[in-house]
Amino acid sequence: MRVRRTLTLALAAALLCAGALSGTAGIALAQGADKTPLRIVVPYPPGGSSDRAARLLAEALQPRLGTPVIVENIVGAGGRLAARQLAGGPADAPVLMLANPALMVVAPLVFKNNGYEPDRDFQPISQISSYEFALAVGPAVPVRELNHLLAWIKANPDKANLGVPATGSLPHFFALMVAQAAKAPAQVIGYKGSAPLSTDLIGGHVAVAVDTLDTLLPLHEGGKLRILATSGAKRAVAALPTFKEAGLDISADGFNVLYARPGMKPEMVEMLAREIAAAMLQPALREKFSAAKAEPVSASRAQTKAMLDRFKAQWLPVIQKAGLQFD
Repeated sequence: MRVRRTLTLALAAALLCAGALSGTAGIALAQGADKTPLRIVVPYPPGGSSDRAARLLAEALQPRLGTPVIVENIVGAGGRLAARQLAGGPADAPVLMLANPALMVVAPLVFKNNGYEPDRDFQPISQISSYEFALAVGPAVPVRELNHLLAWIKANPDKANLGVPATGSLPHFFALMVAQAAKAPAQVIGYKGSAPLSTDLIGGHVAVAVDTLDTLLPLHEGGKLRILATSGAKRAVAALPTFKEAGLDISADGFNVLYARPGMKPEMVEMLAREIAAAMLQPALREKFSAAKAEPVSASRAQTKAMLDRFKAQWLPVIQKAGLQFD
């Protein structure tokens, strides 16, 4: 009886071990039994699109990893403060940063003293979402189609101001892309955030705005402004045409990618990449991302790197041509 009980316990232990190794191998398995929390750093304030994406993922990821997943907001310098802190911290810490193109593509080109180098200080783990841009007009602009707006801009060059949420932001460079494709004169005006931009657009102080779709859409649906086109390759909202459908042959989007320091253990990197990609396939999580007007993405490390290469090939010439430089 004692031998049989011993064999049964041994078999149960072996099965549990095999299940852990072949299934959702958590961080506790990679680091020991202390279940060290995984931190996801968001370089922006709570409540924004990046913060929402991080918290949705953390909620789905925690049970898969079997360890706490904590979202931490480190705010300052347009997101660069968080990147600097992580770049100067322990290279092997269980920390990920959710970053967008503003931090990983634009900032190194336009800031003289950026404080970090994306390719040196970080490694991409997995893309979790993409997002689109939209062009909108306020109620004072008497047009409802993009081609009519382009004609209106050419007829009213003194009013042809394109507002963007921040100078040097990705919407800024997309606005330049729109103006170049349309061959229309336009002055880009950078605001200190989406809220003051929307206020001025609705109040008639700026004629046109370019911002992310998830920011402008609620105001469009509330009748406070009109979106004329969106930047995706296909329609994100059935009633809103893409730029290509509206007559301008351009398309573009942004990304949210999780990055780690280059010193993170390879087995940890591979496990996190695998579990994040698996979590982003869950229908319930994908529905939550879609409801927030973000396109959910499940991507391997190789797929994420390929996306980043394509993104840089499209955007680097636009950013460099603009010639913006900040201290």
